[in-house]
Amino acid sequence: MKKLLLTSIAFVFLLSSCGSKSKGELVGVQGKKWYPEKPYGMELIPRGSFIMGKSEEDMGNVLNAPTKTVTVRSFYMDDTEITNSEYRQYVEWVRDSIVRTKLAILADELGLGPEDDGIGAFAFRDADTANLSVYDKYMLDNYAGIGDYESRALNTDEDLIWETSDYPDEYYAEIMDSMYIPEEESYNGQRTIDVTKLEYKYNWMDIEAAARSQEGRRKDFIRTEVVQVYPDTTVWIKDFAYSYNEPMHNDYFWHDAYSDYPVVGVSWSQAKAFCNWRTKFKNDDQRARGKQFVNQFRLPTEAEWEYAARGGIEGGTYPWGGPYVISDTGCFMANFKPQRGDYAADAALYTVEAKSYEPNDFNLYNMAGNVSEWTNSSYFPGSYEYASTMNPNADTQNNTRKVIRGGSWKDVAYFLQVSTRDYEYRDSARSYIGFRTVQDYMGEEDSTQ
Repeated sequence: MKKLLLTSIAFVFLLSSCGSKSKGELVGVQGKKWYPEKPYGMELIPRGSFIMGKSEEDMGNVLNAPTKTVTVRSFYMDDTEITNSEYRQYVEWVRDSIVRTKLAILADELGLGPEDDGIGAFAFRDADTANLSVYDKYMLDNYAGIGDYESRALNTDEDLIWETSDYPDEYYAEIMDSMYIPEEESYNGQRTIDVTKLEYKYNWMDIEAAARSQEGRRKDFIRTEVVQVYPDTTVWIKDFAYSYNEPMHNDYFWHDAYSDYPVVGVSWSQAKAFCNWRTKFKNDDQRARGKQFVNQFRLPTEAEWEYAARGGIEGGTYPWGGPYVISDTGCFMANFKPQRGDYAADAALYTVEAKSYEPNDFNLYNMAGNVSEWTNSSYFPGSYEYASTMNPNADTQNNTRKVIRGGSWKDVAYFLQVSTRDYEYRDSARSYIGFRTVQDYMGEEDSTQ
């Protein structure tokens, strides 16, 4: 029996080696060809070194940005700040997902499936078990119901119905009614979505903590975040005392007139959640098209932001070089607070459209002024002294102060300088802070394919 077993093993080995396409050579695992696409709305920032920090006079006397030569890897960056229109896409996706989940759960509780009328059309996809693959069937049998229906697929083929006169049944009306503010809280005949219910839940892994830990399992470093996604529109009132800004509060985020303006009222935590959603949104499409996943969208580090803002100009004071904020033709180069508070001097009172003024040499718009921008870095006054010279990033979970860069429509010219540092607390939202995202560079698209 033992001899027969050894003979069988040898025979299997002989077959596998004889039929090998590698001919016995070390050729590596033959995976899929990687043909990356340039991310939509982004510009490639080539790798390079630069002198980070204040090489000019430190007018603010902050003494926290001594010059230091650092190197950053290549990455893509949004050519504009994230706009209201782009952020509304995210908010509406979250809203629709919540509605579909509520409809699917109620349909499941009522025992309704895709073959039934009414909300049965919005039942979980796995309710129709006739067309499930072996893998989907296995996952349904072993994981369905774990984590409040998290493992079950929603039916996104059916369009949601928003007109009350078109609701298919009373169950649909019940779910939709639960999404709106109570009747007694509505006014002027408008009953709006209860934005406090628009929450995005995601998981991420604390890689740095895991790498530095001497013990612990992978699950010990997986973090769960639940973030309300709707921007705080009240910042237009709260940020300014004795000032009439109600039109901005009422219209800025949702009205089409402001679609191409940068989103504000978004905290650092909300910006991070947006990055996670954007990655998921893209990779869901990649999966549907049978393509390899893309790497994550994220906030830029402080070093990446400054390098991109400089646009390849060594020693420039501003993204256009500097040292002046007025062009040869007498026009202001950015949206900020010039001339002792004459906000209208630069042709704007508040924010301007994201593609305003001239871009820098990396083709990035408004890297100075308009809105300050969140970075991924924590704010430490002395971080330049000890941060690495390769892709520096001083970031800790327990430091709630996050670096913002670029200055805004309400700031004086000093804060527009590419080397000026400022910070805000991670859970704070302001009428003058927005963000843009980056993605690590992983190669050029093959134009021959």
